[in-house]
Amino acid sequence: MGLHREDKKFRHPGISYLDYKQIDMDRVLTGFLPRLWWRGSGSVLVGSPSDLGVGKFVEPFLEHPERFENFDPDITHRWVETHLLDLVNRGRPTQAVAGLRPLHGFTYRFRVARRSRPYGADEQLYWMIHHASEGRGTAALDHLMRFFFAGVDPRTRLPSGGDQIDVETQALISLAEVEMGSITDREAGGAERRPCPPLDPTASDRLADDVLKLLYHQEVIPRSVLVEHLKILFALHLALYHLGLMRSLPARLAGADTGNGGRGGLFVDVAGVPGTACARLAERSARRWYGRIPAFVQATFTVNKLDDFARHLLRIGQLRRGGDGRLSVDQLIGLLGPQHRAERDSFGRQRRARVLEALEGPDGELDPVSADLVALGLDPFTTYIELVTAQRMAFHRKYLTECLDTLLLKNRPGALVAQPRRGERRFILDSRLIEVLLQLALLRPDGQGGLRTVPLRVDEFLTVLKDRYGLYIDEFPPGGDLGRPGIADQAALRANRAAFVARLREIGFYTDLSDAYITQTILPRYRLGAGEP
Repeated sequence: MGLHREDKKFRHPGISYLDYKQIDMDRVLTGFLPRLWWRGSGSVLVGSPSDLGVGKFVEPFLEHPERFENFDPDITHRWVETHLLDLVNRGRPTQAVAGLRPLHGFTYRFRVARRSRPYGADEQLYWMIHHASEGRGTAALDHLMRFFFAGVDPRTRLPSGGDQIDVETQALISLAEVEMGSITDREAGGAERRPCPPLDPTASDRLADDVLKLLYHQEVIPRSVLVEHLKILFALHLALYHLGLMRSLPARLAGADTGNGGRGGLFVDVAGVPGTACARLAERSARRWYGRIPAFVQATFTVNKLDDFARHLLRIGQLRRGGDGRLSVDQLIGLLGPQHRAERDSFGRQRRARVLEALEGPDGELDPVSADLVALGLDPFTTYIELVTAQRMAFHRKYLTECLDTLLLKNRPGALVAQPRRGERRFILDSRLIEVLLQLALLRPDGQGGLRTVPLRVDEFLTVLKDRYGLYIDEFPPGGDLGRPGIADQAALRANRAAFVARLREIGFYTDLSDAYITQTILPRYRLGAGEP
């Protein structure tokens, strides 16, 4: 007999909308697009077949020569398969279509839902941006809407003309128009609700600001490249936000002030060579952050059970409902105070009894771990949390680890973490990620309400990486995760900084003009804004 479904419940929207699974950013972006169109809601597909093969997407190009002139069948098939489609098990006998690559807004209508699951990451992204302060969230969402739905009239959903867009995007717009009558969508129904704001409000502001800066490049960066940059940026912000939660949520429950959203810092190995001193430091950093997963699992269960307890208090008239009918995470944590001790103990005894009954073996005995937890003599509510956490820890630790790996783009372009086949994870800084972050750092206000590109010293960029993203290259992160640097560590830090400068040179943003570190300057690849030469 297993645990009751209510006891196993883990996901809590006040913490995160994510269902912690392996996440693919193409599918996250595909799920994000209907939320842009429907202003936060998901969509329900109408007329979409349960399965779509590659041929389904090739047919419109061949059957409508008035739109797609001189399309060779074989070349078209290969072009669609390699450039336009998101496939699961690509190149294998089990290859299948998940949908179109999210290069344009209406590609989401051609997804195969069971193969294109964003696991809540699309919802988390949308509401993180939405909750940015001072109108930045609204501005970022509006810019994303115009970018992804370029060339389409938002009222008629038909091509509007006048937009300069690339061939691939034009093909996707025409494909959507050809199939408009057979495949469409409607806003997902359901009761109205107010979305949960992120636990770290500064994360929303950083994300919205970065989106606005990245989209500032849309006139100079090819659309398909900019979409890849957006996916890397979204993955980075989701990863950093959830790493921060793993540090801050247990601290909130303990009554500690984590500061800065509990984000802390990650030491990253820039050279990317396993076995070096820098690699070992990056491994220690990754080990420390992934090691916070068990405390986060228990903290999440605690918040969920406090939510159940709050509903119980509402039913018996011992608690007043909030203005929007929901208690925030901090309000739920407040229920651990002495004011509700008697009711909490009573609630905990009932739940503890149900769990113990479910855990009893055929002989009526508990397993050793559960028996030891009961023997600790903790209060009923805490014992209930400990029992549930012990039973579900291995399950959630596995999936949280896989979720973090995919958000950190492990061993992929834009990665913030790498892991050899028989080695430990270590934080890295992939060249694609450096390029995305440089595009943002090189943009500064022009004094006229806009932005312009400016040169940036290497030490200034290192400061941006530390202060804005918590990425440390030439010094240890605060908080003591790596201890205090010794003489050998100082040599490793200098080597890491040298590798960072070499990486900037490789990707074309830096040319040596002087040996003096203070004069090492990163030059913009694109000149944007007022005052450009």
